[in-house]
Amino acid sequence: MDSAKSGKNILILGGAGFLGANLARRCLKESGINITLVDSLDPAFKSNKENISGILDRVEFIQGDIRDDELLKRVIPGKNIIFNCAAQTSHPLSLANPVFDAEINCIGHLKVLQTIRDFNPDAVVVFPSSSTLVGKAINDVIDENHPERPLDIYSANKGVGEKYYYIFYKVFGVKSVILRFANLFGPFGKVDPAFGFLNYFIGQAAEGKPITIYGDGAQTRNVMFVDDATDIMWLAANDEKLIGEPYFAAHYKHYSVREIAETIAEIFRGKTEFIPWPDIRKRIEIDKVKISSERLYSLTGWKPKYSLKEGLEITKQRMKL
Repeated sequence: MDSAKSGKNILILGGAGFLGANLARRCLKESGINITLVDSLDPAFKSNKENISGILDRVEFIQGDIRDDELLKRVIPGKNIIFNCAAQTSHPLSLANPVFDAEINCIGHLKVLQTIRDFNPDAVVVFPSSSTLVGKAINDVIDENHPERPLDIYSANKGVGEKYYYIFYKVFGVKSVILRFANLFGPFGKVDPAFGFLNYFIGQAAEGKPITIYGDGAQTRNVMFVDDATDIMWLAANDEKLIGEPYFAAHYKHYSVREIAETIAEIFRGKTEFIPWPDIRKRIEIDKVKISSERLYSLTGWKPKYSLKEGLEITKQRMKL
């Protein structure tokens, strides 16, 4: 696809990953746009070109890494909106190899921001961050004023990344939007426990394997269907009010991990079982979490549309199970 065509030019970095692949499909619902996807397809990130195989005739795909300066200089100029979904997203891997995590989630993002500043300063860049940068809650409700005490390297580096986007906005005028997501699920999810429990639970149930729950499953989580996440990403990229500050973009409903697992088991005809906490997971467990996205809701009028059960039903349909 010729990026010089008339219309709005969109760049999705990390475009073959879970969030990027779903975001590409969301963007394709808009008229008059040209989409370029960039992904390293590195097995360490669990990205897969099959995630975008159904849309390759409607987008431009480039295999590449956000640490590649020359690649960034080639793909960033001329883009109106840049969604930087490229990331190392495994909490355990970030602890096992913290330098690797920093290379992607810190240095990689600095390179993207520097290239935007130098070669496309009028672009809007959307950074999907993580609610886990807060760590274990010390207040009853987590909002943008809550202190940050991350418990693993991934979460710490997400917080560092946010500061880079904020500084580049304040100092250089780069129009950045930061959205803090929590526990997204849906099609193209990574069915590996190192990359989050929700899509792993779905994968286990879909394969007829038991869903294993650490402890008693009483810990609470916000969970959100990925279509809601991609909707607010598109909205945020086109709403100047959101530029410069971080916002929690989470569902307003909260569930225990046990409730989540039992709902997945119901939809996918699976079963659940309880096992003791592995030591490393217990050390980074954030326990009960209640996130408020009222700031984002009030500014935009947006709220998630899908319940847990509705999102799981759609996921099952798209997985053709």
